[in-house]
Amino acid sequence: MTQIEPGSATVRAPERIVIATRESRLALWQAEHVKARLEALYPACQVELLGMTTRGDQILDRPLAKVGGKGLFVKELETALLDGRADIAVHSMKDVPMELGEPFALPCISAREVPLDAFVSSRYASLEDMPPGAVVGTSSLRRESQLHMNYPYLAVTSLRGNLDTRLRKLDEGQYDAIILAAAGLKRLGLGERIRAVLPSEVSLPAAGQGALGIECLASRPEVAAWLAPLNDPDTSACVRAERTVARALAGSCEVPLGAYAEIRAGRLWLRGFVALPDGSRMVRAELEGDPAQAEALGKQLADELRAQGAEDILATLG
Repeated sequence: MTQIEPGSATVRAPERIVIATRESRLALWQAEHVKARLEALYPACQVELLGMTTRGDQILDRPLAKVGGKGLFVKELETALLDGRADIAVHSMKDVPMELGEPFALPCISAREVPLDAFVSSRYASLEDMPPGAVVGTSSLRRESQLHMNYPYLAVTSLRGNLDTRLRKLDEGQYDAIILAAAGLKRLGLGERIRAVLPSEVSLPAAGQGALGIECLASRPEVAAWLAPLNDPDTSACVRAERTVARALAGSCEVPLGAYAEIRAGRLWLRGFVALPDGSRMVRAELEGDPAQAEALGKQLADELRAQGAEDILATLG
């Protein structure tokens, strides 16, 4: 049996790994991507998918913020980890609640796809081209607040459903444009639908956007060891910093909050904002530091946002 060595401990290579995944086309792509990487690492291992439908996939007639938030996309997958039906679960990191339950761990965050938002429209080439009153669809209060602030003359309305459903609603003419994560479109080979990638100065991404995380039980260190080669240190540092900002400010999809980190010349550059949904008030901050201090940088940025008035905005939302 092949041995792998995480740190000083020797762990037996896996014989079988079951991956819990949502059944949307994007979620299945992500799970298949992880499956292929694991099979390349461990050729003798049998890797299987356990497809599941989550509450977040079932409730499509209300904004996510009104029905329980991002945790609706992970609870059923976590149940499969707890009862032994699955060894790992693959998530879009932006869908993972900022407070992970005690039995669970996120030992692996893989290399990031483009983390920015994408403008998708059949009628217009960019947000700047849209006339007053044109309808933009988004599922995100974070995007909504930035749209209202930067383009107050546009009408912003709620858009739910998986990626294919959102594109269908656009194509049916229910919206003049929609805003989606560029990563999902690229992963599904739909990059040609992107009319423009929105710079972070216009639409700062969500914490963890574009990154995949792999979850397992904290009580299974051997699983964490199997996943270690898939972890990307730079992406992990950036996402940990971003999630710390969101966690420190009670971030969820119920709060218009963005946090985005980049590694530049060996330094971690972190930006964040908190806003009212209508964009009438927004506080921003940025800083840079050592990537090894990712969580400390996240806490520092959250403190700076508080100093500028984030607590008042959060109290208004609460």
